Amino acid sequence: MSARTEFGCLPTAIGSMPHTDPDEACSVILKYLPDIPVWPQLPRRAPDEGMVLQCSEGFPGLVFDGDRIRFKPSAGFENDLEQIHLDSEEGNARKYRISAAYAAGLAAFLSRASGSPVVKGQIVGPVTWGLTVIGEDGLGILYDDTLAETVAGFLRLKASWQENELRKLARNTIVFVDEPHLVSLGSVFTPIPEEKVPLLLGEVFKGISGIKGLHCCGNSNWSVLLEAGIDILSFDAYNYASSLSAHSDRVGAFLEGGGGIAWGIVPSDEEALAGESLSSLRDRLEDSMAMFTRDGIRFRQIVTQGLITPSCGLAGLSPEMATRALELTSELSRDLRKRYSS
Repeated sequence: MSARTEFGCLPTAIGSMPHTDPDEACSVILKYLPDIPVWPQLPRRAPDEGMVLQCSEGFPGLVFDGDRIRFKPSAGFENDLEQIHLDSEEGNARKYRISAAYAAGLAAFLSRASGSPVVKGQIVGPVTWGLTVIGEDGLGILYDDTLAETVAGFLRLKASWQENELRKLARNTIVFVDEPHLVSLGSVFTPIPEEKVPLLLGEVFKGISGIKGLHCCGNSNWSVLLEAGIDILSFDAYNYASSLSAHSDRVGAFLEGGGGIAWGIVPSDEEALAGESLSSLRDRLEDSMAMFTRDGIRFRQIVTQGLITPSCGLAGLSPEMATRALELTSELSRDLRKRYSS
């Protein structure tokens, strides 16, 4: 855990945007999130910019079959995997870049963003990557222990490379590991070995020397996530605040240890977003926070160690509604800071 995360409910975002023009996406982000801007992932621009494909560049043996990614090892792939392990152990991240062909939004952000005290990035997590990429047995390669460890080391190097690039813009960085598939933690339909999760996440976090965040946009076993060695837990507070509040004792310990909560209170669903306003979102957020204060967590601590974000990525919205989501995120943050700043 790094130093206590005292953001005072500043606004930021998860990462994905619906735009196809990276400069346009960056302009919207820099306008509404000047304190903690985030580079935009642009999955509508090209398939390569989807969160899993975006971090597949350079991994050996991948075959792209329509909308599926398969692992089909070729001759000598063991040497390639061993090289990833060696590079991970030695911190050799330079050749694990995320190129502009896979992340035009990152390239544009690096050329345009400057002057912010903190910048944020994101990378797909090893569980989501390992369940999405299919092995020769038809299962996600997460279930192959050797490949799962290699994936974690590979993403560690990708995260390290990204953080080094972001540090050219600001000394302070936040990198979220995005794990939507952790909603399956404990599921009988997609069984994820619970003991694997902290080990794989921990390997990726070794590549992040700044503030480490973990984003999960659905219900999960929050106790496991809160004990994964993170500084920020990012969650969909619009839909799942009561789910997290069932673990208030763990949340309280996490905050006391210096951690922060990113409250994803602005919905990323277009219909829900259209029905919300600054006042309705403030009421919903304060009601959500009250679930935790009733269990003894101090409201001041929640606010001081909190961030305000959309509930998830915004790629599923229209560009106009994505702009509205960031506008509401910014307005709500400003309102909270005005009301509760000491």
